[in-house]
Amino acid sequence: MKKKIIAFLLYLLGFSGFGQAIESNAIDSLFAEWNTTQSPGCALGIMRNGQLIYSKGYGMANLEYTIPNSDSTVFRIGSTSKQFTAACIILLVEQGRLTLDETLQEIFPDFPDYAKKITIRHLLNHTSGIRDYLQLSFLKGLGDDDFYTDDDVMAWLVNQSDLNFEPGAEFLYSNSGYWLLGQIVLEVAGMNLAEFAARELFQPLGMEHTHFHNDHNRIVKYRASRYVPDPRDGYKISMTTLDMIGDGGIFTTIKDLKKWDDAYYQSSVLSHSFWEMMTQQGILNNGEQIDYASGLFIADYKGLKTIRHGGAFVGFRAEMLRFPEQHVTIAILANRGDARPSSLANQVADIILKDVFPAQEKIKKDDGAVPARQPEKLNLKQLAGNYELQAGMVLNVTLENDTLVVEQSWDKVVYQIVRTDGNTFVIPHNDGILFTFSKVEDGFSQQLEVLQSGNKMHLYRKPTMDPSQVNLADYAGDYYSQELDVTYHFRLEDDILVVQIDKKATAACSISGPDAISMYLGLARFRRGEGKITGFELDSGRVKNLKFVRTD
Repeated sequence: MKKKIIAFLLYLLGFSGFGQAIESNAIDSLFAEWNTTQSPGCALGIMRNGQLIYSKGYGMANLEYTIPNSDSTVFRIGSTSKQFTAACIILLVEQGRLTLDETLQEIFPDFPDYAKKITIRHLLNHTSGIRDYLQLSFLKGLGDDDFYTDDDVMAWLVNQSDLNFEPGAEFLYSNSGYWLLGQIVLEVAGMNLAEFAARELFQPLGMEHTHFHNDHNRIVKYRASRYVPDPRDGYKISMTTLDMIGDGGIFTTIKDLKKWDDAYYQSSVLSHSFWEMMTQQGILNNGEQIDYASGLFIADYKGLKTIRHGGAFVGFRAEMLRFPEQHVTIAILANRGDARPSSLANQVADIILKDVFPAQEKIKKDDGAVPARQPEKLNLKQLAGNYELQAGMVLNVTLENDTLVVEQSWDKVVYQIVRTDGNTFVIPHNDGILFTFSKVEDGFSQQLEVLQSGNKMHLYRKPTMDPSQVNLADYAGDYYSQELDVTYHFRLEDDILVVQIDKKATAACSISGPDAISMYLGLARFRRGEGKITGFELDSGRVKNLKFVRTD
């Protein structure tokens, strides 16, 4: 009994005394590789019981002037911004100026008739079916350095004749939904999202270094520069001239996020009912509850409830992870494109909540459930193959020198994974992402589950095709999409089918199935009429069933 009391007191004291040296050293070791004057890095903040109990910068905010990161450095936080967009919508609802059941077409009548079925609630929960505008820009052939405006994005979305799915039928993350929520704030409040958020959220909460960045020419004091690895010269600057906000665009600091975290527990600015609406998880048409609420994922980590959201844009990465029942929050803001702050936040949680997690695991073991039979351990050859997440998004798992190597088809990132237990693997020195192979058929695993930050993704083995049975010349031709206003050119070059957008570089295609072609743009499912190819439908990540008609 005495030992239990001592352990509980140490948990309450947290970082005091001898425990502080142990925990701070363990935490600092997670970021040690970045903590040099030659490397960008991040800022870390740990909040507990209303106090910022640990804050520190690692690496440089600016490599050119050797300016270090700190808890006062301003970072862009990507999609972690979505909770602030959602907050503005919820405030308008509380003010009686908007309802969550209002439809998209009521606010923007130029949308096609499908907008009559899309509600504000659908937009908040990513269940609207609206195609992602960032993916549309990619499919139009626009790159990171291309510039477009809010008017362009609205024109693209209004021009979509169809949705990815019936509103409310599925969850599919869509930046378009949150960009539209920002436009709705402008329509309803008569001021843009940046102005409304400043007046209704940031100023009342004292978040003096937080804003929606809707002008890329704006000077931001104490801003971190953003970087991505460059194999030739260490790092290079990664930036954007885009001014879209709503789906992202927040600039903030660790100290300001502490004020936002405080408002979750007690605030004269944000009511209890406000947070109830913010954390109300979405419900699909079939009654299934999803993990997403209003700009927040509601899930669990090692048995503890979590409220969290990550973000990534250009060279910035972010994660804000809250354990509401333990009154603990971890925020990591990074200025390097290779950072994985969600995994790092989990590892920080492993350190500071180490006395809580085992208790949760013991409760799970003692609940009377019969342990599931462990599946047969497979050899590495049985695991190698191509596993598809979505059309055109594939993890290529190969066996090299008795080690599994994974390549992500969408960004060509390559890494090794090693076995930890049974058929579960991790990236070396990063146990925040679990890869579990299962469902053996014909001697090979057919499914790959990827678990990261409490979110599960299921990928399925792609069947192999014999390309000699396919006449690639059938697919050569020009195909036009009215929804994108773009033409794709398929050509045969040295017996290889390639695709080209306008006059950009060609890229090789591969056979994925009967009349199905895989390419960097996604999966093209070709249609035939009277034996000839007449067009295709394109599935590409957060865009589905995009129609192309043959024009040559």
